[in-house]
Amino acid sequence: MSTEKRTEQRNERRNERRKNQKNLFRQRIKWLGIAIAAVFLLLLSGYGLLILGGKMIADEEDLQLDLTTTIRTEDGEVIRSLYNENREYVSSEHIPDHVLQAFVAVEDRRFYEHQGVDLQSIGRAVYRDIITRSKAEGGSTITQQLSKNLFLSNDKAWSRKIKEMMASLYLERRLSKDDILELYVNQAYFGEGMYGLQKASEHFFSKDVGDLSVSEGALLAGMMKAPNGYSPINHPEKAAERRNIVLNTMESAGFIDEETLQQEQDKGLGINQTEEEREDNPWVDSYVDIAIKEAAEEHDLTFNELQSGGYDITVYMDDDYQQIAYQNFQEDAFFPGNTEGTEGAFVMLDKDNGHIVTAIGGREYHFGDLNRANVERQPGSTFKPVSVYGPALMQEDTYNPYTVIPDQYMEEYEVTNANGEYKNNITIYQAIVESTNTSAVWLLDEIGVDNSKSYLEKMGMPIDDKGLSIALGGLEKGVTPLQMAQSYQSFADNGEMSKATAIAEIQDRNDEVIYESETNKEEVFTPQVAWDITEMLKETVRTGTATAGSYGKELAGKTGTTQHPLVDGASKDAWFVGYSPDYVTAMWMGYDQSDEEHYLTGGSSYPTSLTKKILTDIDNQTGSGLTASFEMPEGVEALPEPIDLPDIENVDASYTFGGFAMVKGKLTWEGSTDDRVIYRVYKEEEGNDELVGEVEGENEFIVDDVWFRNETYYVVPVDPITDMEGSHSASVSFF
Repeated sequence: MSTEKRTEQRNERRNERRKNQKNLFRQRIKWLGIAIAAVFLLLLSGYGLLILGGKMIADEEDLQLDLTTTIRTEDGEVIRSLYNENREYVSSEHIPDHVLQAFVAVEDRRFYEHQGVDLQSIGRAVYRDIITRSKAEGGSTITQQLSKNLFLSNDKAWSRKIKEMMASLYLERRLSKDDILELYVNQAYFGEGMYGLQKASEHFFSKDVGDLSVSEGALLAGMMKAPNGYSPINHPEKAAERRNIVLNTMESAGFIDEETLQQEQDKGLGINQTEEEREDNPWVDSYVDIAIKEAAEEHDLTFNELQSGGYDITVYMDDDYQQIAYQNFQEDAFFPGNTEGTEGAFVMLDKDNGHIVTAIGGREYHFGDLNRANVERQPGSTFKPVSVYGPALMQEDTYNPYTVIPDQYMEEYEVTNANGEYKNNITIYQAIVESTNTSAVWLLDEIGVDNSKSYLEKMGMPIDDKGLSIALGGLEKGVTPLQMAQSYQSFADNGEMSKATAIAEIQDRNDEVIYESETNKEEVFTPQVAWDITEMLKETVRTGTATAGSYGKELAGKTGTTQHPLVDGASKDAWFVGYSPDYVTAMWMGYDQSDEEHYLTGGSSYPTSLTKKILTDIDNQTGSGLTASFEMPEGVEALPEPIDLPDIENVDASYTFGGFAMVKGKLTWEGSTDDRVIYRVYKEEEGNDELVGEVEGENEFIVDDVWFRNETYYVVPVDPITDMEGSHSASVSFF
């Protein structure tokens, strides 16, 4: 074979090899591309699965941290905090940069560089786990710590660590770095029941988080590793050492310079704790309980929601009044009982709007106990004005305060007066002041039970009872002190009633007002009826059944006492319900358990006296000065004062001269100083005596032509308002 031919063959083989090499290279490139694409897709899918898994692990509801609900007065004074975790959320904008930098420096210096998971830190942690042959916690970023605290348990299994990473990746996509850091410092636990930077700052330094110094921020950041172990209260030396470590990390991270480092390390811990008395004040517990129940019943906020929701609730409680009432409830002398455990309840409402300013649920009430301000009891005679006399006076064409009604034992009713005495006839005015049972039952029968119940329903006291015992407060279930105060407010506020309420405003965790109280009034009685009842209840306090105790200003009210069912002569419930020109009050006394071993040894004079004592102390101690007297509203007519008919004495008959009849008879007597009293002069006759004449406000009467007539006369006092006659005088004659 020629040389030329061999050369040609070599070239062909070389070309073939080159072609094969090119094909092989292309194939390798192809498979490499496929492999790279597969890895990329695998990584992308894995990352997507991590994100998806993180979304499944990270419950959005858990991003809403439990916040403390605050209950405060209108003056801004905090009276109670409710919480699962005592926390007040604060935005990162309100936190000084050097405080946030302290947390970043000591917990996660690369926080702003990684995407939730720091592979360098994980590598170091894995190496440490292999060396120590244990699952040591390490390499966790701030995002991972937050994920663990929000979404996961505290076990150290690898599965939990993977979940933590998945949740962290999700959080980094869901939130900004600033949002993550904000959540982190707000969810953190600082020991002694304090959660979040704000509460920790208030607890340890008595200052707002916005006022924390570099040293103070470093101390709090240092506590994150072990809140109890580095407590500046229990372990101040360890806390100082840890704080200085944090300051060093801040300097090495470039957050502070060396001069600042030295200055801050030389400082003391700066702990400043003020005594937190408000949470220990038992006198607010009754009121807080009423407010919480109102939040649940009226605003659908359960106690659990309040403990975690971070609401800000403003209430109408007056702290001074509340404390005065509570202190008086500690006086044993006001609570008559045959054994220990005599209880009581007291509420006070603003008469203009029904705002609850004071509520006492028991003598030593603690939160969660039976709140007796909301417990149904038999109201006794305090029920008469709202169930009988108010509704009756609304029938103005038939009844007025001086309408005469029976006061006598009637077999069909089987009702007796407490004192066993009867006047036969009596005015409504007298019946209220003297609290006659027979009159109230008779009048209820006249106006109708259904009519009475319609008024009670308007006043927030719907009852199922159907009998005439309603007139005397003999109810199957009873009514609460709060309901009684609310019903009497209709008299105090010109005939209108507002629903009793404790809550003025509710703000949510975002400081948005979700409820603001508005006063809605419903007319129950006319202004005239309300004023007439007020005048009669004022007289009840002055001269009637509610004279016990002392209060230097005007007060209207009614007492009530119920008989003990098992102990003769003993009382089961004792009441006083009334109102001043400013406030409506209701007080009950008795035992939680009514049996032969538990009964009151006194009646309504005790709650009457205690109510007056509380009002007196409020008037004297608070400096506010309660209004001295009631002011008659415009458009109503004054109610005349009742007339007490006198017993006429020293009647004398004599002669006088002058006029057409040369000899006249002159009758004189001693009567009343009330010039309104009319005196009727009668001449005795067989059969019916003859009315000779009458005079008004005078104590003498001239009888014409009595010469040589042996005639006998007597004088009878008359009430011009009711036309009721009193007892006649002794008879006298002219000779």
